[in-house]
Amino acid sequence: MNKYHTSVLLHEAIDQLMIEKGKRYIDATLGGGGHTKEILDRGAEVLGIDVDDDALSHVNEILKPEIENGKLKLARGNFKNIDKLAEEHGFSDVAGILFDLGVSSHHFDEAGRGFSVRYSGPLDMRMDQELGVKAADLVNALNRGELSQLFFTLGEERFAHRIADAIVRARQAGPIQTTAELVSIVNSVVPKKREGINPATKVFQALRIAVNDELNSLKDALPKALNLLSAGGRLAVISFHSLEDRIVKEIFKEFAEKGLGVIVTKKPIIPSIKEIEENNRSRSSKLRVFKKV
Repeated sequence: MNKYHTSVLLHEAIDQLMIEKGKRYIDATLGGGGHTKEILDRGAEVLGIDVDDDALSHVNEILKPEIENGKLKLARGNFKNIDKLAEEHGFSDVAGILFDLGVSSHHFDEAGRGFSVRYSGPLDMRMDQELGVKAADLVNALNRGELSQLFFTLGEERFAHRIADAIVRARQAGPIQTTAELVSIVNSVVPKKREGINPATKVFQALRIAVNDELNSLKDALPKALNLLSAGGRLAVISFHSLEDRIVKEIFKEFAEKGLGVIVTKKPIIPSIKEIEENNRSRSSKLRVFKKV
């Protein structure tokens, strides 16, 4: 098992891509390299894309032989630029593309990255460390209405107004700088209901999506990815919340209506009970697949 990141729906996603030996594939969200390794093990070639230098360094280390023999190429960049990155590395006309939209376990477990409600660290949340705006900038600069709209729209948080009020009150004493401070503020005004789910989870989701412009990047990337596929090629997307899943579902529907291919998964593939028990972070994941004609 990859200690850096436990790949969600690993075998389901790889099986759906119908990997063929000698053909080329793109892993648009390299992360810990779990999906990429599985594709390589089946005899294919891979272009692995990630905005995170930590992820690229990790995969460069664990899959060095595959890089040296030319089976694996790594590219630093946001998947919204998948067309340019693919062209630069000679990966146009590929047999399959995978997007695993989940945040890497490494990000959650590394307190200094600021993604987790469990550890105290700086309010950062940038997947790409070269981005200018951090989560702390949004928390401390947005007004009450903007914060409320952010939490409601991107976090689907029903207590958005209450949380925004609490943040505005709290920052009068000074800027909110750490994840622990924000968690404490949210927990002070939101009732805890589901066992094991921190009340601040949706607020963290909203901030992360905003900082990394995740939804717009996804909307930009999927049509570009489809264009990179050869006839019969498959596009597989693993999402982790309803906002992402809705975008994937609607874009795949548009592709089908335009006659560009067929939706393989009439209903999304979800993790088994066994996988959820072994990796609780997989519980909300959904896999959708589209086949190009």
